[in-house]
Amino acid sequence: MTNDSALPPPAPSRREFLNAAGAVATAVAAAGLPAAADRRVRYAIVGPGHRGSGMWGAEALKRHGATLDLVALCDVNPKRAEAANGLMGTKAPVFTDLDRMLAEARPDRIAVTTVDATHSGVIVKALDRGVDVVTEKPMVTEVDQLKAILDAERRTGRKVAMAFNYRYSPKNELIWQLLRSSGLGKVTSVDFSWYLDVVHGADYFRRWHRLRSRGGSLWLHKASHHFDLVNWWLGADPVEVSAFSALRRYGRNGSVRGTHCRECPHKGSCEFFFDLTKDARLMALYAGAAGADGYLRDGCVFREDCDIWDTMNAVVSYSNGTQMSYSLNAFLPIEGFRIAFNCERGRIEVRDWERQGWEVPYETEILVARSFQKEPERMTLQKREGGHSGGDPRLLDAVFGKDPVAEQLRVPDSRAGAMSCLTGIAARTSSEKGTKVRIADLARAAGLEA
Repeated sequence: MTNDSALPPPAPSRREFLNAAGAVATAVAAAGLPAAADRRVRYAIVGPGHRGSGMWGAEALKRHGATLDLVALCDVNPKRAEAANGLMGTKAPVFTDLDRMLAEARPDRIAVTTVDATHSGVIVKALDRGVDVVTEKPMVTEVDQLKAILDAERRTGRKVAMAFNYRYSPKNELIWQLLRSSGLGKVTSVDFSWYLDVVHGADYFRRWHRLRSRGGSLWLHKASHHFDLVNWWLGADPVEVSAFSALRRYGRNGSVRGTHCRECPHKGSCEFFFDLTKDARLMALYAGAAGADGYLRDGCVFREDCDIWDTMNAVVSYSNGTQMSYSLNAFLPIEGFRIAFNCERGRIEVRDWERQGWEVPYETEILVARSFQKEPERMTLQKREGGHSGGDPRLLDAVFGKDPVAEQLRVPDSRAGAMSCLTGIAARTSSEKGTKVRIADLARAAGLEA
């Protein structure tokens, strides 16, 4: 294999933005280490729900507890934070007021795992207090939120690191490497389909994600992951987006409905019945804490207030001339994705999906087909240990570890977060208005030149 197909690096943004926000791409900044290497990092979790208390809590402390001091948990629901303490085996002080937590706990770094639409408010307050931030995707759900974060980074010199764990899955890193070493030439187009099944996909419609005002729709909460992967794989920025969206299976499409599964009169016959009582962890974090805020983790997928979509398609153009056809469907019998990179001298195709209950071992299949060559090269990868196909533990090591990481695995910065979010916002806007949306127009409104 040769390297003549190596892709160019991403087009840089304006110098002012890179100077203020791009420094997070260095190994030390990615690790988030304090200047004094002989002391432990004071660490707090804002939003210690399932993800926050799991990956950013128990798993982070298991892997990096020797260098981390969990000094606080902050949540609008104190019962949930206390439940998180119990599940993690910690005794971190619990706060319901972010300002008070920042002032009294004095963290060096926080992990933000709150409701998506609240990320920016948490991030800006932390930056203004001199605290570094690692945030779950999507970084924001609206353009004005993005502007607030970028302004805060410039104003304070602090950094936001993006938790794009999909980059850290070994299979996705292999795709990145193949695109640069297979000798197939430039990528001319991408066919990308993401499948959410009737278990995982339905879950988004049970939870707060069903409301566009909370999660920005799956164009942001879910697809921003995928858009970041494509930006990273191609080494390019999105330029223009045209999209269509529909709600075909959930929400008002149901013939019967209730408030939540545990007390629903239709639970004996509903295909989407979800028995929360079988999951002790979710019961502790949500059912046990519901008295404080009324949040229903097992909400009905057919609630009429659902205003997001379950069927989504987009066409995206990129700064290197590549075009992508993308789709996301949230009620399928399979879970995973297919992607194909059509190149000047061949094609790389990836199949990565499974179905719960199938008597078939989960695996990832990659085909590298060369023009004028009879047989493609085939690679089969087995499922890796650790959340998100081995991505979660590798991300934790990149964020909290002291060892340097490969260039392509340095923790993404706020610009990467911005580009993935702007693609999702553009797709959502295109769906709503029926027009093409240019990324540069959104970026300019956020104070970022694409």
